[in-house]
Amino acid sequence: MGIKTRAIMLVPSIVFAILMAFFALGYLITIVFGIPYNLGLPLPVRSVGILVLALGFIFLSWLFRYRKPLDILVSTYITFLKVGRRTPLEDWSGRTEPLVVKGPYRHVRHPLYFAVVLLILGWSLVLDYSFLLFSTFLLLLWFNFVVARFEEKELRAIFREQYEQYAKEVASIIPFTNLGKKWYRKRAYMKLKIQ
Repeated sequence: MGIKTRAIMLVPSIVFAILMAFFALGYLITIVFGIPYNLGLPLPVRSVGILVLALGFIFLSWLFRYRKPLDILVSTYITFLKVGRRTPLEDWSGRTEPLVVKGPYRHVRHPLYFAVVLLILGWSLVLDYSFLLFSTFLLLLWFNFVVARFEEKELRAIFREQYEQYAKEVASIIPFTNLGKKWYRKRAYMKLKIQ
């Protein structure tokens, strides 16, 4: 069985299991703290959920214009193998694509995580389910502090200075959150240039 076949078979199952675990955790939080299942959000707020959902789907389709879903599955599978087998991070292990810095990658280093967060947030608003809202927040934290951190180490090991420079310029998961850093670096550079 080839790497592509294994990636197609295993990655969606693992991702589905992880999502279900976060949904269960969000549901458990609502039970433990006695939070109502429905928050009673007004219709305008629930309508915003439709816009957030649409934005999530648009962002996801934009991502797929620059990275094929199969390439994403294969690279995710290879990352899973590195976590499980403790293989060296710099090992390409069948990965063939170069560092992608176009399309949504110009605004965020992890556009898939951003799209998933948008989609779950949108559904939580539309359906008015408190457990989905908690799940969204927990997933964002997990993506940011666990998954993206490991993936960043791997990408730095593979692409070295190219990725290091890219990481300095582009936000991690939420687009445009590093604008202040860019502005500060540009201003500091201009001060050095003037002196």
